[in-house]
Amino acid sequence: MKKLVRFSFGLLLLVSFACSSDSSGDPVDDTPTTTDDNGGQTGTTGDPRQDFPENFQATGSSGADIVSNADFDRLVVQIAHVTGFRPTQAAMDAFEEYLRELTFKEDITINFLELGSPDEETLTLSEISEFEIDNRTSYNDGRTLAIYIYFADSPSDDDEEDEGLVTLGAVYRNTSMVIFESTIRSLANRSALITLADLETATLNHEFGHLFGLVNLGTPTINDHEETTTDENNEVIGNNHCNVDGCLMRAELQFTAAKSFAANRIQNLHNPSCQVSASQFIKTLESRVSKGLVAPPIIDTECRLDIEAIGARITSNSAKGY
Repeated sequence: MKKLVRFSFGLLLLVSFACSSDSSGDPVDDTPTTTDDNGGQTGTTGDPRQDFPENFQATGSSGADIVSNADFDRLVVQIAHVTGFRPTQAAMDAFEEYLRELTFKEDITINFLELGSPDEETLTLSEISEFEIDNRTSYNDGRTLAIYIYFADSPSDDDEEDEGLVTLGAVYRNTSMVIFESTIRSLANRSALITLADLETATLNHEFGHLFGLVNLGTPTINDHEETTTDENNEVIGNNHCNVDGCLMRAELQFTAAKSFAANRIQNLHNPSCQVSASQFIKTLESRVSKGLVAPPIIDTECRLDIEAIGARITSNSAKGY
């Protein structure tokens, strides 16, 4: 991995994604498991990819399982964080409210796993994946669906300091994501109007939108609302973000295809990641606040139609504005 020191201000509230297919069934019903001294699942082979294969699928492939209660009626979210980089309680409360608004999961548990630092100046998704394999302890079990979210103390290796393009978070499997907390904190320090909790909430909710399969990441679009961009061959492609102004999943800033587009197609890390301009992003959120809107956007009507079609709980809660 690169050892270049990067002082990048993070941002990718509207960020990463990957492709998928529908997941189904109870992943570990027939898999005997054991627990470690901390109550975590250890499986039988010692390799979670073999013991819990349903947690190591393509991004977006578990959207229906997350939003509906057909196969899973309990949700466990494991927040793994480097010491000193635990997310704010305000962000955790807003995140849980978001899950309860859009899914039918009534039994939601958020637990915390404090980890030592990997001591890297920047992190690749491959390294983050390996760190998860070594440390994750919550996996699908019976009718319990488990999600893993890692809060890192180093920025993404895809950040481009010279271009002012940075990454706040990325989804790299059907139940796995990373939040670049050190980057988010640097960004929060640049604004008097936008709080750390605002940025954490917006990033979490956006990335989780990709776990739902948005936009065109496993959850089909009812009406075409996917933004487009150009790849390295200058061909027009969809960028897995919404083109509706103000939507949480909107690609409304400056996006470029990250260097990891092809490199991450290993270990099921299909993550055509994108980046955004940190300064422009802050201006966008500050503009929302100045208009009396909440800083983190919410999912718009088109994205709601898409997840409703796979079993989401859709409410008329659009009064918050997006």
